[in-house]
Amino acid sequence: MEFNRDRGFGITVYVGDRKGSASTSDASPEAVRTTVRAALAIARHTGRDPCNGLADRERIATEWPELDLYHPWNVAPDDLRDLALEMEAAGLDHDPRIVNSEGAQMSTQRGCRVYGNSHGFLGATRATRHGGTCVMIARDDRGMQRDYWYSVARDAADLEDHVGVGEQAAARTVARLGARSVTTGSWPVLFTPRIAAGLLGHLMGAISGGALYRRASYLVDALGRDVAAKSITLAEYPHLPKALGSAGFDGDGVATSGKAFVENGRLTSYVLDTYAARRLGMETTGNAGGVFNLAVECDAVAPEALMEEMGTGLVVNELMGQGVNLVSGDYSRGAAGVWVEGGKPAFPVDEITIASSLDVMFKGIAGVGTDVDTRGNIRTGSVLVSSMTVAA
Repeated sequence: MEFNRDRGFGITVYVGDRKGSASTSDASPEAVRTTVRAALAIARHTGRDPCNGLADRERIATEWPELDLYHPWNVAPDDLRDLALEMEAAGLDHDPRIVNSEGAQMSTQRGCRVYGNSHGFLGATRATRHGGTCVMIARDDRGMQRDYWYSVARDAADLEDHVGVGEQAAARTVARLGARSVTTGSWPVLFTPRIAAGLLGHLMGAISGGALYRRASYLVDALGRDVAAKSITLAEYPHLPKALGSAGFDGDGVATSGKAFVENGRLTSYVLDTYAARRLGMETTGNAGGVFNLAVECDAVAPEALMEEMGTGLVVNELMGQGVNLVSGDYSRGAAGVWVEGGKPAFPVDEITIASSLDVMFKGIAGVGTDVDTRGNIRTGSVLVSSMTVAA
């Protein structure tokens, strides 16, 4: 059982076009004064940068919608412990091949963040986040496997049933038993929603201002070019009630707004905060802190239909390693999942590698599923890539 309470104060100051930042976890008046003095001292001794400074006054948010992000869960610690124990027990009882667990966890969090600047902006965001996670271990005569499941929501009433989370973790773990390798070749690859969200995160990273002004992206100067299949549109919706990625203003105090970054496969906007926009000679897109509720828009179909379309290929449930190079776009990751034959799951696979390039992968998206995962800031269903190298 764990209880944690954090608080902090951070300040960024500008002396001309010199910048200094400092922070403290002590909120006493003297600690705040000391922190401000430290930030000023840093600013007076750093290099000059004409791109430093607050967001333009006319871009600062003056009003924003109520996003319904604060739903405290008044649950006793002992009751949370009991829910976690019930979740784990449900997983352990699901199948005799489940032999152990790496634990179950229930959590509740609440927080408040206040940002103000010398343009007169002062905005506060109160938010809650509740969740449950369970990790199971299974064994058969070919070895051991582990997998997990989780649920997360702003409102505890929107969580999946905790017993169901434990059972789902167990079912996913048992399904990985008997995993084997496959023949090396080029095959269609279907990324399940959680994995697909990470894939789309690479694209967002490649069009983020920091990567672009450092020229550390394969999509430098790509605005207006095709970067994905023509059936794909990627847009953000920052004002969705209760959503995990919603925000009325970004980290610079700039008003957020819905926008498309990719329309019908074409890159129509970068992801820019104030500083990056100035480095690029552009305007901020209100994305200091990243994107807000990015969604994939296309003619989605059931995931079973995507498997039928792929015929023979790989469904990816897990990725390992860090083999993604945003500068070149090269992509190579260790993977595990399910081999599909004749449009139907055939057997689990692991210890394989999938490889391609991000440019080829995004332009080769052949379909997106209706099984949208909303448990994060990137909301997508399964994504089918027409061809990748799959190696044992």
